Amino acid sequence: MSHQLTFADSEFSTKRRQTRKEIFLSRMEQILPWQNMTAVIEPFYPKAGNGRRPYPLETMLRIHCMQHWYNLSDGAMEDALYEIASMRLFARLSLDSALPDRTTIM
Repeated sequence: MSHQLTFADSEFSTKRRQTRKEIFLSRMEQILPWQNMTAVIEPFYPKAGNGRRPYPLETMLRIHCMQHWYNLSDGAMEDALYEIASMRLFARLSLDSALPDRTTIM
């Protein structure tokens, strides 16, 4: 899946050195079989048309993984997505897109 960068994303990408969190998330990006995992979950994931439009499955799976890796509650994960750009980008959320709230995060 191709991820299109926004102007805000490209501005962020020119910043200083990578943090330990960015290095870890980059490694997880490379080694985890995201397509295989989403293929297993997809038949059970909510479809559009039954209430609010769901966030993309891969986005929610990435958020769920970060919650476990960093031991974050739903509320703390929501805060982290607002405060930490590298986590937002790892979740495939652009820097200017709407973010899932604590009641949407699994």
